[in-house]
Amino acid sequence: MPHNQFAIDGRLVELKSLRHTPAGVPVSEFRLEHESRQTEAGVDREVRCELAAVAIGDLARLIQGAKLGDAMRAAGFLANRGKSARQLVLHVTNIEFLEGK
Repeated sequence: MPHNQFAIDGRLVELKSLRHTPAGVPVSEFRLEHESRQTEAGVDREVRCELAAVAIGDLARLIQGAKLGDAMRAAGFLANRGKSARQLVLHVTNIEFLEGK
């Protein structure tokens, strides 16, 4: 199977209300803002981006307890937002809140 794993540290900048699928599974959609310094081709550069993310099940409930500005490490896999959409969304399979960052 091809590899599709992604992890990023960021701050919570948007958190939509908890919703449920028709089967009753909780879903939380949110956005993370990432800022870091990375090296590319031997040159340091500032990196800043925002990423759409979704958490399902117990992780959806967990993220609902977070506050805007909270720092976290989110890991999971990337997928298109929908069947015909090209925008990528991080489907979170693990969340770690980062204290003091």
